[in-house]
Amino acid sequence: MKNKILAFTILLITMISCQDKTKEKLDDAKNAVTEEVTTTIDSAKIKAEAKIDSIKEKAKTKMDSVVIKSADEIEKAAKKMKESVK
Repeated sequence: MKNKILAFTILLITMISCQDKTKEKLDDAKNAVTEEVTTTIDSAKIKAEAKIDSIKEKAKTKMDSVVIKSADEIEKAAKKMKESVK
């Protein structure tokens, strides 16, 4: 009977100590995953901001081009009107 109680006690102690190690491992894994997800989100945010800036710059360039072309067309139309008035 003493042997069974001793074996049970040793088994119980082993299980308790294993739980602590398992908890530590789970905490470490959780921290690693959290850090990786945070890094991935930050990376995606930086890429998205760069893409948005690029799109804004392209849109601004196109708008500037349209404004210049429109101004040229207005000048041509104004010259034609002046000539037709003379």
